[in-house]
Amino acid sequence: MTITEPVKPKRVRRRAKPLIRSAGIRLALVYAAVFGLSAFALAVSLWYSTVGLLQRQVEVAIRNDATALGDHLTVGGVPSLALAIRDRLANNVDGDAIYLLIDPLGNHIVGNLDRWPQGLTQTETWYELPVTRQGVNSIALLRAYTVVGGDQLLVGRDVRARAELRHVLQDGLLWAMGMMAVLGLIGALVIRSLFRRMIREISTTTRAISRGDLARRVPQTGDGDEFDELAQIINDMLERITRLMDGVREVSNSIAHDLRTPITRARTRLEDASLHANTTQELKAAIEQATDDLDGIVAVFQALLRIAEIEAGARRSAFAKIDLTPLLIDIDELYHAVAEENGLYLKTTIAEKLPLLGDRQLIQQAVTNLLDNALKFSPQGSYIRFTAQIESGVIEIIVADNGPGIPEEDRSRATERFYRAESARHTAGSGLGLSLVAAVAQLHSGTLTLADNRPGVRAILSLPTQTV
Repeated sequence: MTITEPVKPKRVRRRAKPLIRSAGIRLALVYAAVFGLSAFALAVSLWYSTVGLLQRQVEVAIRNDATALGDHLTVGGVPSLALAIRDRLANNVDGDAIYLLIDPLGNHIVGNLDRWPQGLTQTETWYELPVTRQGVNSIALLRAYTVVGGDQLLVGRDVRARAELRHVLQDGLLWAMGMMAVLGLIGALVIRSLFRRMIREISTTTRAISRGDLARRVPQTGDGDEFDELAQIINDMLERITRLMDGVREVSNSIAHDLRTPITRARTRLEDASLHANTTQELKAAIEQATDDLDGIVAVFQALLRIAEIEAGARRSAFAKIDLTPLLIDIDELYHAVAEENGLYLKTTIAEKLPLLGDRQLIQQAVTNLLDNALKFSPQGSYIRFTAQIESGVIEIIVADNGPGIPEEDRSRATERFYRAESARHTAGSGLGLSLVAAVAQLHSGTLTLADNRPGVRAILSLPTQTV
């Protein structure tokens, strides 16, 4: 029998993420590249501005000197030229002037060079060549000219000091480039560290939130820089998400609480009818009552879906230029009759023209909800004031009643779904009317404000006038 040893599974190594895929590394490299290119451009500019200036000064001096010697040659011929060269050599304080005049056979006539430099073959051309002057090796910038009669004139300057200065500048720039490279690397590492710290804090916060810790926030340094601005934006977003989650939780609790009673009532009626109904009429009555309860539940869900649809902006595509005045007049005519039936007085003031870019049906539903609330909570014999006007480019639709009002501490929550103040606990309704009005106002970039009417509530629906 052959025994086969079990094959051990190979350990799979996780491949390290390439450094170039790190955003911090890329940002550091970009910073270092920009810093290095800037330093290199500065060094090249400094090099050419310094060395080039010296070069141009020497060239100008040689040209001027050659022009002056040409004038001597024109006036007195070669003897006058030779005399001028001797005079210049005698009065050369800096000791950097170089002259050489030779005949067509190459014989020395006058000058401080023993022989014609090797490699200098063309006239009217700049050369920088090694020369030996009075037994001392040096570097000279030279230019040759042809003299009438076949003689050749060489004019130049000793540029050994300039060459030494160039070497000094070159060494200094190399050291400066090295220091700039080091500083650029240090700056890149610092930026990478700051970037990684910020990203790490954001990642830590979002990871904690994904695990359910909704109270976690991105820490801020307090410097007021872009990182703090980003942290503030993220924290504001998290605050909104927290509020939305709390709202969802409250809505879920409210739905469970407010819908449990009508559902239980409908079930009880149907169960009671199935057990005790003796006639078809009794059974039909129980079914109708249960249907009314279920219709109320459906209405609540339809209102919730409508509010969600409005808040999502799905109805914005239906916006059009409308005049609210005819719409509000129609609503006023309808509610005048309703107010009279309830022993109330509706006092209306509507402006002649109220232009708006919006959804006609949603505005109508929002205004009717405000009037329904006013009719519902106003005592008999009281006045309800319904006004619509333009103030500072804003359409203000105001519905004011003389009912029990809303306490100041409850006004901020009055637009929450299913929220009902103590004074409205025993009044029919689902607590979604003001929520829908607030959603419509927000969709139209407006606001809903609830104020004290002393007594009662003064609801102000503000909608900015807009044009296409």
